[in-house]
Parts: sequence; C-alpha cells; structure tokens
Amino acid sequence: MKMRFFLVASLMLLSFLEISEGGSLRKNFYKKSCPQAEDIVKNITQQHVSLRPELPAKLLRLHFHDCFVRGCDASVLIESTASNTAEKDAIPNLSLSGFDVIKDIKDAVEAKCPGIVSCADILTLAARDAVSVQFGNKQKWEVLTGRRDGTVSKSFEALINIPAPFHNITTLRQIFASKKLTLHDLVVLSGAHTIGIGHCNLFSNRLFNFTGKGDQDPSLNPTYAKFLKTKCQGLSDTTTTVEMDPNSSTDFNNDYYPILLQNKGLFTSDASLLTTKQSRNIVNELVSQNKFFTEFAQSMKRMGAIGVLSGSDGEIRKKCSIVN
Repeated sequence: MKMRFFLVASLMLLSFLEISEGGSLRKNFYKKSCPQAEDIVKNITQQHVSLRPELPAKLLRLHFHDCFVRGCDASVLIESTASNTAEKDAIPNLSLSGFDVIKDIKDAVEAKCPGIVSCADILTLAARDAVSVQFGNKQKWEVLTGRRDGTVSKSFEALINIPAPFHNITTLRQIFASKKLTLHDLVVLSGAHTIGIGHCNLFSNRLFNFTGKGDQDPSLNPTYAKFLKTKCQGLSDTTTTVEMDPNSSTDFNNDYYPILLQNKGLFTSDASLLTTKQSRNIVNELVSQNKFFTEFAQSMKRMGAIGVLSGSDGEIRKKCSIVN
C-alpha cells in the first residue's frame, strides 16, 4: 500500500514539474480536441524538408526570433498593416523564411480542427520536427503544447529583444536573463549555428574594419579569415552568404563547439562565448555530441516556454498572418 502511494505521489510530482516548467503547457494538449494535430505538423514539415534541406535552420531561427519577442506567441508571423509595422518587417527579421511551411500546416490543421490549434504551437512543433527529419523523425526534444497566439506585433520590439550577431557576452547574458534563460542556455542554444548560413554584412567588420582602422579581428583564426575574404567582397556585401558550420550547414551535430575552439566562430556573438572562463568551460563540455544533444533538448524546452499565453489570454488565429 505504501509503495502504491509512493508511486502515485511520484507521478503527480513529475506531472506538476512538467506543467510548471512551461506554465500551463503540457504533453498532448490536443489529444481530445484535435488528435491528428501533431501528426499533421510532422508530416507536412517532413515533406517540405525533403525538398529543402536548408529548412531546419530556417524554422529553428523563426522559432527563436518569435520566442525572444513577447514570448512564443507566433507574433513574428503577423503581417504589417497600414497603421502598424510588425516584427516580421524589423531589420533582424527581414531574412527570416519558412512562413510558407507554417501556412501550409495551419491550412491543413484548420481543415481538420477549425479554431483549435494555435500558430504558436505549430511553429514550435515544426521547428523540432524539421531538425528531427535528419534522425529518422526521432524527436530531438520534447515539445509541450497549449500555447495561444498573441495579438500584438511591433517591429521596434524585435530590435530591442533579439540577440544580434555583433553582441558581446555581457549584452547576450542580459538579453537571455531577461527571458529567464541562463548563461548555460545561451551557450547551448548558440549551438543551433551548427546549421544554416550567415550573410557577409553581419560579420564583415571582423574581416575588414574591426576597430575602424581597416584591421582584422585578432581573435578570428587567420586561416579562416583568409578563406572568408575569398567569399565576402567587403563591408558593403549584403548578398553573399557562407555556411556557419563549414561543410556541414545542413547536418545538425555538435561541430559548432570544436570549430569555436579553433577560433572559427563566424559572428562576434559566437566568439564572445570564449571570452569568459565560465562560458568557455561550457563550450568545452559541449564538444561531446551526446552532452550537446541532451542539453540542447532541455534548453529548447525552456526557450519554448518563454512568455507563453494560455487560458483566455491571446487567441487562436484562423490565419497565422492576421489577427482575428
């Protein structure tokens, strides 16, 4: 009898911890209201990724940029109007993509379960499912659901809240702390740069004019800098892109950390992770791929819980790009 009581109490505690970590989020939120929802997200995401291998990086970035402004409420998907410039049109978000995938998923879900599944949950699930395709669709992290959609989207808030590639470790820590994320989360989530590309104008100052004297960033690996100069034409090059993880920009792995330790981090924000003993120690730990995958799963779960709307807050948008 005591053992049975202990097991029940333990299960209740685990359930409480799971819900409290993400506020009112929980596993299988749509189990009764729209049981096919998560399968629809996974299947359509998989279809798109099979045709566009660069998509996991794009959806991951879209999710990241959403959560850092007003929380994970899909406000980044809202279109600007005549009277309001939305997040989507803020400078840091002009290179975002993947909106078409979210629209396809939303249309399919609405056809099955009108007005039930939020755009915020769709985006969060799609980011996870896109990365998971590489691993035979084995989920790389758990996504709790139950988010509602925001009704406000302002471009200036994106400028204030989204970490920039030129930020130093102090600024990055402040931004992450404002979202209740730790230095550990900062270093782990930076590992998402193992996939995707970077535009030359976001790091070209490190190559051509680091201190305003036409010099190169001394912390950047000289051989790597020489290679980058063969790609980027100068400070005004806004069109050329390079892989953030050389020769592996569509393969989700832990290569980011060994490369970082060779001083080949592309952005100032990457290089800044080596500028304090505490952050550098975390980088060294994440050279282990198993360690990185485990920690990335936990940090993504925490990021996915930032400022979520639930209950009667927000709404369930009929179209992700337009407030009801």
